[in-house]
Amino acid sequence: MTTPSSPTPPSRRRFLAAAGGTSSLLFPGINAIGAAKEGVSETDHFWYKTAPADGPYIDTQRGSKAFGFRDGKIFMSEDNGSSWPHENILADAENIMFSCFLENGNLVFATLNKIFLSKDNLKTYEEISVKDRDGSDYSRHTSLDPEKPGSYFYSLDGIHTHQVEGSEMMIWGNYCNVRKGAVPVNIFYSADQGETIKIAYSFGQNSAFQQKGTDPADYLGDPDNPLVCRHIHSVTYNAAENAFYACSGDIDRDNGHGKEVHWLRGTYEKEADRWDWKVIVSADANSRFKTGGMNFVDNEIYWVADANGPKTIRETYDRGVFKCAPKDIPNKEKHIMIFPAKYEIAVMTIEDEHIVIPEYGNANPCDCGILYSPDLGKTWGQYDLKEFGDRSGVRVNHRNSEGWFRMCLREKWMNRAEVLFIKPKPTA
Repeated sequence: MTTPSSPTPPSRRRFLAAAGGTSSLLFPGINAIGAAKEGVSETDHFWYKTAPADGPYIDTQRGSKAFGFRDGKIFMSEDNGSSWPHENILADAENIMFSCFLENGNLVFATLNKIFLSKDNLKTYEEISVKDRDGSDYSRHTSLDPEKPGSYFYSLDGIHTHQVEGSEMMIWGNYCNVRKGAVPVNIFYSADQGETIKIAYSFGQNSAFQQKGTDPADYLGDPDNPLVCRHIHSVTYNAAENAFYACSGDIDRDNGHGKEVHWLRGTYEKEADRWDWKVIVSADANSRFKTGGMNFVDNEIYWVADANGPKTIRETYDRGVFKCAPKDIPNKEKHIMIFPAKYEIAVMTIEDEHIVIPEYGNANPCDCGILYSPDLGKTWGQYDLKEFGDRSGVRVNHRNSEGWFRMCLREKWMNRAEVLFIKPKPTA
């Protein structure tokens, strides 16, 4: 395995306190963190701030637009959240789990088990009937427990649109079977600006994640697919190959059907509206293939390792931030480690040369950790934004028109907390 040429980071026990309750794990040449000013704090690499506590919870952004919700209402801004002139009533707004702006201005948003489309800046919206792979209406199950209807549409990653053969496609996989009950595991897509939501791939029936007391004949999932998982971590697209990649989790369970960690490669025939998916790798939980945050840059795939699970006392966890050529994905000897992460990581967003990686608070001894590189992994800063307490960042959107990345901070991984904005500082 090739390792990075940049300096190996010091131990987390060498965190240095700084003003405003913030800490930084320092690299050579990196200065201490500055104090907060007018609601904006800073590190050596970026400024950061939170969304106003008395405003809508900002669930997604694109360009100058932002979408949020609060108190049974949904809101849209056209000036990066400075004002919210567009609103409508949605009784279940607090259960919004997914949202995405399309390039034509359409907005797709979803609650636990319903998905909606607005084409007029929230003046109106309609529920979308998801289509199965054969074109029929996709039937969502009726939960045996009304309090646990399942989370059909929630995603960990925050980038869901890609330019595919000259037009935009929206695609994502559901991170499910953690809270809110059992659901089938699917990859969803739209090739028509959200007018139609379809299923691109369905995993099989995992006996470890079914409604309690369900007869096996009624198990959720594709009965004809032997490949099972708990949920999907990431879906992305490589324009150089005109191919899609997806990774799933979580572990090899005694009461399931074997390994749940898989990397898939899919191709899409636009004219026929047909998918072809193949398994690249299946692995156990202590593997760099238990991953998230897939990103393609210049026909190389970058990802973060979420390796955990059982291991012997002689084993180490196979963790880090990696990259390789697509053809080399199954061959670990061809992987290049660009950061030697000590703890598991599940999320990463890359835009231009900026890499933003929220650290996983449940496993990490820091409070609110952020890994950041301004130059595609040549140099790194590692920060603990301690003023937020124990947090994990997910769903990192690309920068808005004012240059701010947006991410959801979670308490205990799934509980909604603050919305954090990060703005890279200019590089010399």
